[in-house]
Amino acid sequence: MASHSHPMWRKIAIITLPAFVELVMSTLFGMVDMVMVGRLGPAAITAVGLTNQPFMLLLSIFAAVNIGTTTLVAWQIGAGRPEEAQRVTRQTLVIGLLLGTVISGLGVLVAPVIVRFMGAGPDVIGNSTIYFQIVAAGLVFQALNMGITAALRGAGETKIPMFYNVGSNLFNVFGNYVLIYGKLGFPQWGVAGAAVSTSFSRFLACIAGLYVLYGSRHSIIQLKPGDDYRLHRPTVKKIFDIGLPAALEQFILQSGLMLFAKTVSGLGTLSFAAHQIGLNISGLSFAPSMAFGVASTTLVGQSLGADNVEQAERYANVVHKIALVVGAINGLLFILFSHPMARLYTADPAVAGAAGTVLKILALSLPGQSTQLSLAGALRGAGDTMYPLYASATGIWIFRVVVAFIFVRIFHWGLIGAWVAFVLDQYTRSAVVYLRFRSGKWKYTKARLG
Repeated sequence: MASHSHPMWRKIAIITLPAFVELVMSTLFGMVDMVMVGRLGPAAITAVGLTNQPFMLLLSIFAAVNIGTTTLVAWQIGAGRPEEAQRVTRQTLVIGLLLGTVISGLGVLVAPVIVRFMGAGPDVIGNSTIYFQIVAAGLVFQALNMGITAALRGAGETKIPMFYNVGSNLFNVFGNYVLIYGKLGFPQWGVAGAAVSTSFSRFLACIAGLYVLYGSRHSIIQLKPGDDYRLHRPTVKKIFDIGLPAALEQFILQSGLMLFAKTVSGLGTLSFAAHQIGLNISGLSFAPSMAFGVASTTLVGQSLGADNVEQAERYANVVHKIALVVGAINGLLFILFSHPMARLYTADPAVAGAAGTVLKILALSLPGQSTQLSLAGALRGAGDTMYPLYASATGIWIFRVVVAFIFVRIFHWGLIGAWVAFVLDQYTRSAVVYLRFRSGKWKYTKARLG
């Protein structure tokens, strides 16, 4: 085993580390975003926080394209067919452009309705609507960027998207600083300034990603403007066969989370601000688990593309073990430093105290979260995307929607009740995914999809 394990660890590290850095930095920048907005007061945090979940719901539509792209590109690269991987990427760009334009337009039009549905109070509704419209206008750039990143990850090139995504996030922090507070001669736009900065930095990331594919020689995936961009039915069908369950999973996940946010927003602005801070910091635990999921999808996909089932299983098991260790360390840090982390966001002692308690409860869920995300990544790499869907549907809708509602509204456990439901959800999902992985049936999905 020793002879196998050394190159295996190295390959896992080469793919996981850049994805880990990219996701952690994106989360940290998201936290800085929220901290900067938080300086405008709890109503501003709530105005931005209310729009987060509906945006995730809109972006879940692109999950179909992205998961399908990563898996297909990984299969083609594993099989030594880079030109097929390039064809998949071209299709992804066309779908991203078409879908992204529609979603952007739709988001701008329905912003007032969505913000009202999310329960925005009179102190929040104006800012929330403007923020939503400006960020929605830039979703087409986000869609293209996500597609490019998905293709590069499938090729195992996680370092390239790390650079341009971290760079655009850095720019976003600078944009926030000058546009929220009106520094360096820029106008002081408050919450709207945060939205303009977000959309513009997404535009920059999109341009950088397109440059990697068309202008640089750094990637195995190299496209030319003169290539064939007509929609290729069999390729599009394959992308969606693999990706649709993932999109449905994201849709179920995000709509459940939206109702979860609605349940909590009924507790009032202060509780919702504490909840939002907890969710924002929880991204720090989420990012490593997601990076291991990315590594699993790529490595399992490439191994199966090369018809090496045994290697695919070994990769999945090793990645899962590392993810568990990292999850446990993360949980310990959350328990030890919950209150100092919460105080970064708010000067209000009641909000900081409640957010600190939320983080301690969150820490209990991390082993389950690590198992669920890393093994779901392995199943996706095999094209077996139905079981992560079943896991999310069960966990989210039973626990985050129904049980959270019972704990918060009927038992009156407040914010703690909502987060206990969160922990139960994570362990339910991890059990479903773990049992599917152990069954070994995922090994035959690729052959079935052809």
